[in-house]
Amino acid sequence: MKKIKILLMMIALMAVLVACGTKDDKTSEKATDKTSGDNKETETAVIEIKHELGEATVTKNPKKVVVFDFGVLDTLDKLGIEVAGLPQSNVPSYLAKYKDEKYENLGSLKEPDFEKIHAMKPDVIFISGRQSDLFEQFSEIAPTVYVGLDTANYMDSFKHNMELVAEIFGKEDEMKTELAEVDEQIKAINEKTAGLDSKALIVLGSEGKVSAYGPSSRFGLIHDVFGFKAADEKIEISKHGQNITFEYIFDTNPDVLFVVDRDAAIGGDSSVKDSIENELVMKTNAYKNGKIVYLNAEYWYLSGGGLQSMKEMIKEVEAGL
Repeated sequence: MKKIKILLMMIALMAVLVACGTKDDKTSEKATDKTSGDNKETETAVIEIKHELGEATVTKNPKKVVVFDFGVLDTLDKLGIEVAGLPQSNVPSYLAKYKDEKYENLGSLKEPDFEKIHAMKPDVIFISGRQSDLFEQFSEIAPTVYVGLDTANYMDSFKHNMELVAEIFGKEDEMKTELAEVDEQIKAINEKTAGLDSKALIVLGSEGKVSAYGPSSRFGLIHDVFGFKAADEKIEISKHGQNITFEYIFDTNPDVLFVVDRDAAIGGDSSVKDSIENELVMKTNAYKNGKIVYLNAEYWYLSGGGLQSMKEMIKEVEAGL
């Protein structure tokens, strides 16, 4: 009898242990599921970016955005993406809202305020050619994406930058629509320039001096993308253009003269029009036929490569037809 009681007690104890073990396993499973679920909720997608100056690992949909390229600022503005800080000097007038004090003023395009940038702890920084020498300093603060344009392959470079921005901020569908509109505008202008025999010259005016830009240059998309024949195919390809004289413009005798007013872009007082329309230039076909086209330097000199600036640049070039 005593043995039977002991046996029953052992069976009861084993039942309790099994029940407890089963309960603990279920709790563990729930905890694992919950942890797994939490991980899914907090998991943040990242994008690995390789560019001309190096690499960057950028968090998808970054919140605190610093911009040192006005073309990207133009694009973010169009897509409705908020910006935290930028260099507020020489901001194009159509982007004047970014001069508001709610945006951190981070110096100038050529002289960033690294102390302020560091204090902001940005999630991503966009830079371009004017800051390329400072890439390492930017990268020490936050993931830095270089969006400089390859002028020899302007449209490929432009679209690559636009699609990259769209991927980072989850705006792929909107960007696809925007780029399709740009393609349509370019197609329309190509249909008009295809049958033109007239030749064009592009010059940048600054403080009474002029420099020329040809195919594959900073403003070379007028030839390479929009289809205007070049009045001089041998212009030196240089960031700052080939220094020329007004005699050169007279000798080249363009049918269309496109003029970018640098002074207007940087707030200068001199009038490029006064210096351009001199006795020599007035003898060219461009002047005689009313085909000196003054381009908006804010689009061409400051914010080229943006969604809005690209569309406006196309419209301006149409004035030369």
